[in-house]
Amino acid sequence: MKRYISELIGTMVLVLIGCGSAAIAGPLLCALGIALAFGLSVMAMAYVIGDISGCHINPSVSIGMWIDGRIDAEDLVMYIAFQCIGAIIGIALLVAIINSAPNLGGYFATGLGQNGFGSASLVGLDVMGAIIVEIILTFVFVFAFLGVTKKTENRAVAGIVIGLTLALVHIIGIPLTGTSVNPARSLAPALFLGGQALEQVWVFILAPVIGAIIAGVVYRELVSEDI
Repeated sequence: MKRYISELIGTMVLVLIGCGSAAIAGPLLCALGIALAFGLSVMAMAYVIGDISGCHINPSVSIGMWIDGRIDAEDLVMYIAFQCIGAIIGIALLVAIINSAPNLGGYFATGLGQNGFGSASLVGLDVMGAIIVEIILTFVFVFAFLGVTKKTENRAVAGIVIGLTLALVHIIGIPLTGTSVNPARSLAPALFLGGQALEQVWVFILAPVIGAIIAGVVYRELVSEDI
């Protein structure tokens, strides 16, 4: 249970800080600042809860770890459940903060860092483009996570690599889809916003799962057995 609670707390922090930066300070931070907010959140949590749960705080990562044989099916289900709960708590806290600041115009006006395509994409990326982007970016992130966490001697730098990789994929992904690579992070804002965000969230659940499966299989078959 300590591992599951750790995943809940870590995901809550990631979503609160990452989505909060996009929703509240987006115009000031721009894509690079938001990318760093997500990356630094993961980096901080990696050094706090990494020794407890592995600091997945992302269903995509947990799927990749399961495929590589590092967690069992029961843990996979529980990790994902607690990650989603943590994400929802994080967005609920963000909503409470935004609603306490009248100048922000309410949480609907901020977008809560939602993901989207078409009219919800800064560059008008269509649905197929969004699926391709999210599969690729999730593959990159999960593949890097699997690689850097495989060897115990990488423990000191693992959090840095993971955080910077997440920031890296956000830099290119934010103008395209807002960058998901994390179904829990996408689901929570959509549940609060409803409408278009909820109608489109299937892309940001399905595509990251596909990307994670590809990353897990590729890592297991091409890399893992040789380490």
